[in-house]
Amino acid sequence: MSTFVDRHGLHSPEQRAAAEKNLAEIEAAGVEMVRLVWPDQHGLPRGKSVTVKAYAAALRDGMEITMAPFFFDTANAIVFNPFSPGGGFGIPELSGSPNVTMVPDPETFAVLPHVPETAWVVCDLYLRDGSPFPFAPRAILRRQLEKLTEAGFSLVAGIELEWYLTRVLDPMLETGSLGAPGLPGDPPKVAPVARGYNYLLDGHLDEIDDVLRPIRKAVSALGLPLRSIDDEWAPSQVETTFDVQQGLAVADSVLLFRSVVKQVARRHGHHATFMCTPAIPGFYASGWHLHTSLVDAVSGVNAMVPGTEAEALSETGTHYVGGTLAHAAAASVFTTPSINGYRRRRPHSLAPDRCTWGLDNRAAMMRVIGGHGDPATHVENRVGEPSANPYLYLAAQTASGLDGILGKRSPGALSDDPYASDAPQLPTSLRAALDELDASEFFRAEFGDSFVDYLVRMKRSEVERYEAHVNEQPDPAAYAAEVTEWEHREYFELF
Repeated sequence: MSTFVDRHGLHSPEQRAAAEKNLAEIEAAGVEMVRLVWPDQHGLPRGKSVTVKAYAAALRDGMEITMAPFFFDTANAIVFNPFSPGGGFGIPELSGSPNVTMVPDPETFAVLPHVPETAWVVCDLYLRDGSPFPFAPRAILRRQLEKLTEAGFSLVAGIELEWYLTRVLDPMLETGSLGAPGLPGDPPKVAPVARGYNYLLDGHLDEIDDVLRPIRKAVSALGLPLRSIDDEWAPSQVETTFDVQQGLAVADSVLLFRSVVKQVARRHGHHATFMCTPAIPGFYASGWHLHTSLVDAVSGVNAMVPGTEAEALSETGTHYVGGTLAHAAAASVFTTPSINGYRRRRPHSLAPDRCTWGLDNRAAMMRVIGGHGDPATHVENRVGEPSANPYLYLAAQTASGLDGILGKRSPGALSDDPYASDAPQLPTSLRAALDELDASEFFRAEFGDSFVDYLVRMKRSEVERYEAHVNEQPDPAAYAAEVTEWEHREYFELF
Protein backbone atom coordinates (compact mmCIF):
# COMPACT_ATOMS: atom_id res chain seq x y z
CA MET A 1 0.00 0.00 0.00
CA SER A 2 1.45 3.38 -0.99
CA THR A 3 2.13 6.03 1.61
CA PHE A 4 0.49 9.48 1.77
CA VAL A 5 3.73 11.13 0.67
CA ASP A 6 4.31 8.76 -2.25
CA ARG A 7 0.67 8.69 -3.31
CA HIS A 8 0.57 12.45 -3.76
CA GLY A 9 4.19 12.93 -4.90
CA LEU A 10 5.03 15.27 -2.03
CA HIS A 11 8.77 14.59 -1.74
CA SER A 12 11.38 15.20 -4.42
CA PRO A 13 14.31 12.79 -4.89
CA GLU A 14 16.44 15.25 -2.92
CA GLN A 15 13.96 15.20 -0.04
CA ARG A 16 13.81 11.40 -0.04
CA ALA A 17 17.60 11.29 0.21
CA ALA A 18 17.50 13.89 2.99
CA ALA A 19 14.97 11.78 4.90
CA GLU A 20 17.43 8.87 4.99
CA LYS A 21 20.17 11.21 6.21
CA ASN A 22 17.83 12.54 8.93
CA LEU A 23 17.36 9.07 10.40
CA ALA A 24 21.11 8.43 10.38
CA GLU A 25 21.79 11.78 12.03
CA ILE A 26 19.13 11.14 14.66
CA GLU A 27 20.88 7.92 15.64
CA ALA A 28 24.35 9.49 15.62
CA ALA A 29 23.28 12.50 17.70
CA GLY A 30 21.17 10.56 20.18
CA VAL A 31 18.01 12.49 19.31
CA GLU A 32 14.94 11.34 21.25
CA MET A 33 12.30 13.89 20.19
CA VAL A 34 11.66 15.79 16.97
CA ARG A 35 9.70 19.04 16.88
CA LEU A 36 7.46 19.05 13.81
CA VAL A 37 6.65 22.72 13.21
CA TRP A 38 4.74 24.67 10.59
CA PRO A 39 4.52 28.45 10.16
CA ASP A 40 1.05 29.82 10.90
CA GLN A 41 -0.63 32.88 9.40
CA HIS A 42 1.29 35.15 11.79
CA GLY A 43 4.69 33.64 10.99
CA LEU A 44 4.81 31.79 14.31
CA PRO A 45 6.04 28.18 14.52
CA ARG A 46 3.39 25.74 15.75
CA GLY A 47 3.41 21.97 15.89
CA LYS A 48 4.15 18.90 17.99
CA SER A 49 7.12 17.22 19.62
CA VAL A 50 7.13 13.56 18.56
CA THR A 51 9.24 10.47 19.15
CA VAL A 52 11.82 9.32 16.64
CA LYS A 53 9.56 6.42 15.69
CA ALA A 54 6.67 8.83 15.04
CA TYR A 55 8.96 11.07 12.98
CA ALA A 56 9.99 8.16 10.77
CA ALA A 57 6.31 7.40 10.22
CA ALA A 58 5.56 11.09 9.46
CA LEU A 59 8.22 11.06 6.74
CA ARG A 60 6.13 8.43 4.98
CA ASP A 61 2.53 9.28 5.85
CA GLY A 62 2.62 12.72 7.41
CA MET A 63 0.87 13.34 10.71
CA GLU A 64 -2.62 14.66 11.23
CA ILE A 65 -2.99 17.81 13.32
CA THR A 66 -5.80 20.20 14.11
CA MET A 67 -6.21 23.26 11.92
CA ALA A 68 -7.63 25.17 14.92
CA PRO A 69 -4.83 27.80 15.13
CA PHE A 70 -5.91 29.14 11.75
CA PHE A 71 -9.11 30.39 13.39
CA PHE A 72 -7.14 32.68 15.76
CA ASP A 73 -5.92 36.25 15.49
CA THR A 74 -2.80 37.46 17.35
CA ALA A 75 -4.61 37.28 20.72
CA ASN A 76 -6.07 33.84 19.99
CA ALA A 77 -9.50 35.39 19.56
CA ILE A 78 -11.62 33.01 17.49
CA VAL A 79 -12.33 34.98 14.31
CA PHE A 80 -14.06 32.26 12.27
CA ASN A 81 -16.85 29.93 13.36
CA PRO A 82 -15.47 26.45 12.65
CA PHE A 83 -18.91 24.87 12.83
CA SER A 84 -20.58 27.05 10.22
CA PRO A 85 -20.72 25.83 6.61
CA GLY A 86 -17.26 25.78 5.10
CA GLY A 87 -15.73 26.42 8.53
CA GLY A 88 -16.46 30.13 8.15
CA PHE A 89 -14.15 30.25 5.12
CA GLY A 90 -16.62 29.18 2.47
CA ILE A 91 -14.48 26.12 1.72
CA PRO A 92 -16.43 22.84 2.08
CA GLU A 93 -13.31 20.80 2.94
CA LEU A 94 -12.78 22.96 6.03
CA SER A 95 -16.20 22.44 7.59
CA GLY A 96 -16.18 21.36 11.22
CA SER A 97 -12.52 22.19 11.95
CA PRO A 98 -11.05 19.05 10.36
CA ASN A 99 -7.52 17.78 10.78
CA VAL A 100 -4.89 18.61 8.22
CA THR A 101 -1.79 16.55 7.47
CA MET A 102 1.64 17.96 8.23
CA VAL A 103 4.41 16.46 6.12
CA PRO A 104 8.01 17.09 7.23
CA ASP A 105 10.41 18.70 4.78
CA PRO A 106 13.52 16.65 5.63
CA GLU A 107 15.80 19.24 4.03
CA THR A 108 15.00 21.58 6.96
CA PHE A 109 16.03 19.06 9.64
CA ALA A 110 18.31 20.43 12.37
CA VAL A 111 19.45 19.17 15.76
CA LEU A 112 18.71 21.89 18.32
CA PRO A 113 21.88 22.78 20.25
CA HIS A 114 19.98 24.38 23.13
CA VAL A 115 17.51 21.55 23.76
CA PRO A 116 18.95 18.16 24.77
CA GLU A 117 18.24 15.20 22.47
CA THR A 118 15.85 17.28 20.35
CA ALA A 119 15.64 18.11 16.64
CA TRP A 120 13.47 20.47 14.58
CA VAL A 121 11.96 20.15 11.12
CA VAL A 122 9.62 22.42 9.16
CA CYS A 123 6.45 20.86 7.77
CA ASP A 124 4.06 21.58 4.94
CA LEU A 125 0.31 21.27 5.45
CA TYR A 126 -2.01 19.33 3.17
CA LEU A 127 -5.68 18.45 2.91
CA ARG A 128 -6.75 14.81 2.84
CA ASP A 129 -6.63 14.74 -0.95
CA GLY A 130 -2.98 15.82 -0.95
CA SER A 131 -3.63 19.38 -2.09
CA PRO A 132 -1.86 22.20 -0.18
CA PHE A 133 -3.76 23.68 2.76
CA PRO A 134 -5.05 26.96 1.28
CA PHE A 135 -3.92 29.22 4.13
CA ALA A 136 -0.42 27.79 4.59
CA PRO A 137 2.12 30.63 4.10
CA ARG A 138 4.90 28.25 3.09
CA ALA A 139 2.80 26.90 0.21
CA ILE A 140 2.04 30.45 -0.94
CA LEU A 141 5.75 31.32 -1.07
CA ARG A 142 6.58 28.08 -2.86
CA ARG A 143 4.03 28.83 -5.60
CA GLN A 144 5.49 32.29 -6.18
CA LEU A 145 9.03 30.92 -6.33
CA GLU A 146 7.91 28.33 -8.88
CA LYS A 147 6.45 31.11 -11.05
CA LEU A 148 9.74 32.98 -10.78
CA THR A 149 11.64 29.87 -11.88
CA GLU A 150 9.31 29.45 -14.86
CA ALA A 151 10.29 33.00 -15.87
CA GLY A 152 13.97 32.01 -15.75
CA PHE A 153 15.02 33.45 -12.38
CA SER A 154 15.79 32.45 -8.81
CA LEU A 155 15.44 34.70 -5.78
CA VAL A 156 18.51 35.33 -3.65
CA ALA A 157 18.03 37.16 -0.37
CA GLY A 158 19.97 38.34 2.65
CA ILE A 159 18.35 39.08 5.99
CA GLU A 160 18.92 42.13 8.20
CA LEU A 161 16.79 41.96 11.36
CA GLU A 162 16.63 44.33 14.30
CA TRP A 163 15.31 43.10 17.64
CA TYR A 164 15.37 43.76 21.37
CA LEU A 165 17.08 41.83 24.15
CA THR A 166 15.94 42.52 27.74
CA ARG A 167 16.38 41.00 31.20
CA VAL A 168 13.33 39.44 32.83
CA LEU A 169 12.50 40.97 36.21
CA ASP A 170 9.15 39.27 36.72
CA PRO A 171 7.64 36.68 34.35
CA MET A 172 4.20 37.71 35.67
CA LEU A 173 3.13 34.08 36.04
CA GLU A 174 2.24 34.48 39.72
CA THR A 175 1.39 38.16 39.89
CA GLY A 176 -0.35 38.83 36.57
CA SER A 177 -3.13 37.67 34.31
CA LEU A 178 -2.49 34.45 32.40
CA GLY A 179 -4.81 35.58 29.59
CA ALA A 180 -7.88 34.27 27.83
CA PRO A 181 -9.01 33.93 24.20
CA GLY A 182 -8.89 37.45 22.77
CA LEU A 183 -7.00 38.83 25.80
CA PRO A 184 -3.26 38.10 26.01
CA GLY A 185 -1.75 37.52 29.44
CA ASP A 186 0.44 40.09 31.11
CA PRO A 187 3.81 40.23 29.34
CA PRO A 188 6.94 39.86 31.49
CA LYS A 189 8.33 42.89 33.26
CA VAL A 190 11.81 43.53 31.92
CA ALA A 191 14.79 45.84 32.14
CA PRO A 192 17.17 46.91 29.37
CA VAL A 193 20.50 45.10 29.21
CA ALA A 194 22.41 48.13 27.90
CA ARG A 195 22.21 51.85 27.23
CA GLY A 196 21.61 53.20 23.77
CA TYR A 197 21.86 55.92 21.15
CA ASN A 198 25.56 55.58 20.42
CA TYR A 199 25.19 53.24 17.41
CA LEU A 200 27.78 50.55 16.73
CA LEU A 201 29.66 51.41 19.92
CA ASP A 202 32.04 48.55 20.63
CA GLY A 203 31.76 49.11 24.36
CA HIS A 204 27.99 48.60 24.25
CA LEU A 205 28.38 45.43 22.21
CA ASP A 206 30.92 44.09 24.70
CA GLU A 207 28.58 44.99 27.56
CA ILE A 208 26.04 42.45 26.32
CA ASP A 209 28.48 39.88 24.94
CA ASP A 210 27.85 37.42 27.79
CA VAL A 211 24.13 37.59 27.01
CA LEU A 212 24.56 37.28 23.25
CA ARG A 213 27.13 34.48 23.37
CA PRO A 214 24.75 31.56 23.99
CA ILE A 215 22.44 32.90 21.27
CA ARG A 216 25.30 33.28 18.83
CA LYS A 217 26.62 29.80 19.56
CA ALA A 218 23.20 28.22 19.11
CA VAL A 219 22.59 30.01 15.81
CA SER A 220 26.03 29.05 14.49
CA ALA A 221 25.64 25.42 15.59
CA LEU A 222 22.44 25.21 13.55
CA GLY A 223 24.33 26.13 10.40
CA LEU A 224 22.38 29.33 9.86
CA PRO A 225 24.49 31.73 7.76
CA LEU A 226 25.11 34.28 10.50
CA ARG A 227 27.15 37.22 9.24
CA SER A 228 27.10 39.85 11.99
CA ILE A 229 25.66 40.85 15.33
CA ASP A 230 25.79 44.59 16.05
CA ASP A 231 24.86 47.05 18.74
CA GLU A 232 21.99 49.00 17.19
CA TRP A 233 20.71 52.52 17.80
CA ALA A 234 18.43 52.14 20.84
CA PRO A 235 19.08 50.63 24.28
CA SER A 236 19.10 46.81 24.19
CA GLN A 237 18.53 46.87 20.41
CA VAL A 238 20.48 44.32 18.37
CA GLU A 239 20.91 43.94 14.62
CA THR A 240 21.62 40.55 13.06
CA THR A 241 22.52 39.92 9.44
CA PHE A 242 22.81 36.72 7.39
CA ASP A 243 24.65 35.81 4.23
CA VAL A 244 22.48 35.25 1.18
CA GLN A 245 20.39 32.14 0.64
CA GLN A 246 17.98 31.10 -2.08
CA GLY A 247 14.21 31.03 -2.04
CA LEU A 248 12.41 29.00 0.59
CA ALA A 249 15.54 28.56 2.72
CA VAL A 250 15.50 32.29 3.51
CA ALA A 251 12.08 32.17 5.16
CA ASP A 252 12.85 28.87 6.89
CA SER A 253 15.98 30.43 8.39
CA VAL A 254 14.06 33.41 9.76
CA LEU A 255 11.45 31.10 11.30
CA LEU A 256 14.14 29.04 13.03
CA PHE A 257 16.29 32.03 13.99
CA ARG A 258 13.52 33.97 15.73
CA SER A 259 12.40 30.85 17.58
CA VAL A 260 15.89 29.95 18.77
CA VAL A 261 16.73 33.51 19.82
CA LYS A 262 13.63 33.72 21.99
CA GLN A 263 14.11 30.26 23.49
CA VAL A 264 17.81 30.62 24.30
CA ALA A 265 17.27 34.09 25.76
CA ARG A 266 14.50 32.85 28.05
CA ARG A 267 16.56 29.88 29.22
CA HIS A 268 19.14 32.41 30.42
CA GLY A 269 16.71 34.73 32.18
CA HIS A 270 16.24 37.16 29.30
CA HIS A 271 13.46 38.07 26.92
CA ALA A 272 14.00 38.66 23.20
CA THR A 273 11.30 40.33 21.14
CA PHE A 274 10.85 41.05 17.45
CA MET A 275 8.00 43.45 18.19
CA CYS A 276 8.67 46.65 16.25
CA THR A 277 8.45 49.21 19.08
CA PRO A 278 7.95 47.94 22.64
CA ALA A 279 6.21 50.27 25.09
CA ILE A 280 9.41 50.79 27.07
CA PRO A 281 10.75 54.33 27.61
CA GLY A 282 13.64 55.13 25.29
CA PHE A 283 13.06 52.25 22.89
CA TYR A 284 12.98 52.97 19.15
CA ALA A 285 11.38 51.22 16.18
CA SER A 286 13.08 48.12 14.78
CA GLY A 287 12.99 47.16 11.12
CA TRP A 288 13.50 44.17 8.86
CA HIS A 289 15.48 45.12 5.76
CA LEU A 290 15.16 42.52 3.02
CA HIS A 291 18.11 42.42 0.60
CA THR A 292 17.19 40.69 -2.68
CA SER A 293 18.51 40.07 -6.14
CA LEU A 294 17.52 37.81 -9.00
CA VAL A 295 19.92 35.35 -10.59
CA ASP A 296 19.58 33.41 -13.82
CA ALA A 297 17.95 30.11 -12.85
CA VAL A 298 20.44 28.13 -14.96
CA SER A 299 23.75 29.99 -14.83
CA GLY A 300 23.35 31.65 -11.42
CA VAL A 301 24.55 34.97 -12.83
CA ASN A 302 23.17 38.07 -11.12
CA ALA A 303 20.46 39.52 -13.37
CA MET A 304 20.44 42.93 -11.66
CA VAL A 305 23.92 44.18 -12.55
CA PRO A 306 23.62 47.20 -14.89
CA GLY A 307 25.40 47.13 -18.22
CA THR A 308 26.67 50.73 -17.99
CA GLU A 309 27.69 53.19 -15.31
CA ALA A 310 24.78 55.41 -16.32
CA GLU A 311 22.25 52.83 -15.09
CA ALA A 312 21.31 52.14 -11.50
CA LEU A 313 20.23 48.56 -12.27
CA SER A 314 19.81 46.31 -15.26
CA GLU A 315 16.51 46.45 -17.14
CA THR A 316 15.38 43.36 -15.22
CA GLY A 317 16.32 44.92 -11.88
CA THR A 318 14.68 48.22 -12.73
CA HIS A 319 11.37 46.57 -13.60
CA TYR A 320 11.66 44.40 -10.48
CA VAL A 321 11.78 47.59 -8.42
CA GLY A 322 8.92 49.03 -10.49
CA GLY A 323 6.69 46.09 -9.59
CA THR A 324 7.62 46.26 -5.92
CA LEU A 325 6.73 49.94 -5.74
CA ALA A 326 3.52 49.49 -7.74
CA HIS A 327 2.15 46.94 -5.25
CA ALA A 328 3.77 48.30 -2.08
CA ALA A 329 0.59 49.72 -0.55
CA ALA A 330 -1.33 46.45 -0.74
CA ALA A 331 1.78 44.46 0.22
CA SER A 332 1.97 46.42 3.48
CA VAL A 333 -0.18 43.81 5.20
CA PHE A 334 2.56 41.27 4.42
CA THR A 335 5.57 43.48 5.18
CA THR A 336 4.07 45.28 8.18
CA PRO A 337 1.30 43.09 9.64
CA SER A 338 1.00 44.59 13.13
CA ILE A 339 -0.64 47.79 14.34
CA ASN A 340 2.58 48.63 16.10
CA GLY A 341 4.70 48.37 12.94
CA TYR A 342 3.16 51.45 11.35
CA ARG A 343 4.82 53.63 13.98
CA ARG A 344 7.99 53.30 11.87
CA ARG A 345 6.48 55.12 8.90
CA ARG A 346 7.47 58.64 9.79
CA PRO A 347 9.56 61.16 7.86
CA HIS A 348 13.27 61.33 8.71
CA SER A 349 13.07 58.10 10.72
CA LEU A 350 15.34 55.91 8.54
CA ALA A 351 12.16 54.06 7.54
CA PRO A 352 10.31 54.74 4.28
CA ASP A 353 6.99 56.54 4.27
CA ARG A 354 6.37 56.52 0.49
CA CYS A 355 7.02 54.43 -2.63
CA THR A 356 10.46 55.58 -3.72
CA TRP A 357 13.77 54.14 -4.82
CA GLY A 358 17.24 55.64 -4.54
CA LEU A 359 20.95 54.98 -4.93
CA ASP A 360 22.32 53.86 -1.55
CA ASN A 361 19.71 56.06 0.13
CA ARG A 362 18.36 54.79 3.46
CA ALA A 363 15.29 57.03 3.26
CA ALA A 364 14.05 55.24 0.14
CA MET A 365 11.80 52.21 0.29
CA MET A 366 13.95 50.41 -2.29
CA ARG A 367 17.65 51.17 -1.79
CA VAL A 368 19.95 50.22 -4.68
CA ILE A 369 23.29 48.80 -3.52
CA GLY A 370 26.12 48.16 -6.00
CA GLY A 371 26.23 49.10 -9.66
CA HIS A 372 28.09 48.55 -12.92
CA GLY A 373 30.79 45.91 -12.49
CA ASP A 374 29.61 44.82 -9.04
CA PRO A 375 28.41 41.17 -9.12
CA ALA A 376 26.74 41.65 -5.71
CA THR A 377 24.40 44.39 -6.97
CA HIS A 378 20.99 44.13 -5.30
CA VAL A 379 18.15 46.09 -3.76
CA GLU A 380 17.20 46.52 -0.13
CA ASN A 381 13.51 46.73 0.71
CA ARG A 382 13.44 48.78 3.92
CA VAL A 383 9.69 48.72 4.55
CA GLY A 384 9.30 45.59 6.71
CA GLU A 385 8.97 45.12 10.43
CA PRO A 386 10.85 42.32 12.24
CA SER A 387 7.71 40.41 13.28
CA ALA A 388 6.52 40.01 9.67
CA ASN A 389 5.66 36.52 8.48
CA PRO A 390 8.81 35.64 6.49
CA TYR A 391 6.93 33.50 3.99
CA LEU A 392 4.39 36.19 3.16
CA TYR A 393 7.00 38.98 3.11
CA LEU A 394 9.10 37.05 0.58
CA ALA A 395 6.06 35.90 -1.38
CA ALA A 396 4.84 39.49 -1.75
CA GLN A 397 8.30 40.64 -2.83
CA THR A 398 8.64 37.80 -5.33
CA ALA A 399 5.18 38.27 -6.83
CA SER A 400 5.48 42.05 -7.07
CA GLY A 401 8.96 41.97 -8.54
CA LEU A 402 8.03 39.37 -11.16
CA ASP A 403 4.94 41.34 -12.13
CA GLY A 404 7.17 44.35 -12.66
CA ILE A 405 9.46 42.34 -14.95
CA LEU A 406 6.68 40.76 -16.98
CA GLY A 407 4.76 44.02 -17.25
CA LYS A 408 7.91 46.13 -17.75
CA ARG A 409 6.83 48.46 -14.96
CA SER A 410 8.81 51.64 -14.49
CA PRO A 411 9.75 52.69 -10.95
CA GLY A 412 9.89 56.33 -12.00
CA ALA A 413 12.85 58.58 -11.37
CA LEU A 414 15.42 57.85 -8.68
CA SER A 415 14.89 60.03 -5.63
CA ASP A 416 17.61 62.07 -3.97
CA ASP A 417 15.26 63.18 -1.16
CA PRO A 418 12.64 60.45 -0.64
CA TYR A 419 10.91 62.18 2.27
CA ALA A 420 10.22 65.20 0.05
CA SER A 421 9.18 63.15 -2.97
CA ASP A 422 5.71 63.44 -4.50
CA ALA A 423 5.63 59.62 -4.86
CA PRO A 424 2.57 57.80 -3.49
CA GLN A 425 2.45 57.49 0.30
CA LEU A 426 2.58 54.13 1.99
CA PRO A 427 -0.35 53.27 4.29
CA THR A 428 0.11 54.76 7.75
CA SER A 429 -2.07 52.26 9.61
CA LEU A 430 -2.94 48.60 9.46
CA ARG A 431 -6.57 49.50 8.76
CA ALA A 432 -5.56 51.50 5.69
CA ALA A 433 -3.25 48.72 4.52
CA LEU A 434 -6.05 46.17 4.84
CA ASP A 435 -8.28 48.33 2.66
CA GLU A 436 -5.53 48.38 0.02
CA LEU A 437 -5.09 44.61 0.12
CA ASP A 438 -8.83 43.97 0.08
CA ALA A 439 -9.09 46.00 -3.14
CA SER A 440 -5.96 44.55 -4.77
CA GLU A 441 -6.85 42.60 -7.89
CA PHE A 442 -3.17 41.71 -8.21
CA PHE A 443 -2.79 39.91 -4.88
CA ARG A 444 -6.20 38.31 -5.26
CA ALA A 445 -5.00 36.84 -8.54
CA GLU A 446 -1.61 35.78 -7.14
CA PHE A 447 -2.51 34.54 -3.64
CA GLY A 448 -6.17 33.69 -4.28
CA ASP A 449 -9.41 35.32 -3.19
CA SER A 450 -9.85 32.81 -0.38
CA PHE A 451 -6.50 33.65 1.20
CA VAL A 452 -6.86 37.43 0.81
CA ASP A 453 -10.39 37.34 2.27
CA TYR A 454 -9.13 35.16 5.09
CA LEU A 455 -6.18 37.37 6.01
CA VAL A 456 -8.14 40.62 5.71
CA ARG A 457 -10.85 39.34 8.04
CA MET A 458 -8.26 37.92 10.45
CA LYS A 459 -6.32 41.18 10.69
CA ARG A 460 -9.45 43.31 10.91
CA SER A 461 -10.30 41.46 14.10
CA GLU A 462 -6.99 42.71 15.47
CA VAL A 463 -7.69 46.27 14.35
CA GLU A 464 -11.19 46.28 15.81
CA ARG A 465 -9.99 45.06 19.19
CA TYR A 466 -7.31 47.77 19.23
CA GLU A 467 -9.69 50.54 18.22
CA ALA A 468 -12.25 49.46 20.83
CA HIS A 469 -9.54 49.67 23.49
CA VAL A 470 -8.37 53.10 22.35
CA ASN A 471 -11.92 54.46 22.28
CA GLU A 472 -12.39 53.43 25.91
CA GLN A 473 -9.66 55.85 26.99
CA PRO A 474 -10.46 59.35 28.36
CA ASP A 475 -8.47 61.00 25.53
CA PRO A 476 -8.20 58.45 22.69
CA ALA A 477 -6.07 60.63 20.40
CA ALA A 478 -3.49 61.43 23.08
CA TYR A 479 -3.42 57.82 24.21
CA ALA A 480 -2.82 56.45 20.69
CA ALA A 481 -0.10 59.01 19.97
CA GLU A 482 2.38 56.83 21.87
CA VAL A 483 2.90 53.07 21.92
CA THR A 484 -0.07 51.80 23.88
CA GLU A 485 -0.36 49.25 26.66
CA TRP A 486 -2.59 47.27 24.28
CA GLU A 487 0.21 46.96 21.71
CA HIS A 488 2.75 45.92 24.32
CA ARG A 489 0.43 43.25 25.71
CA GLU A 490 -0.51 42.03 22.22
CA TYR A 491 2.95 41.75 20.65
CA PHE A 492 5.82 41.98 23.15
CA GLU A 493 5.84 38.38 24.27
CA LEU A 494 4.14 36.83 21.23
CA PHE A 495 6.73 38.09 18.75
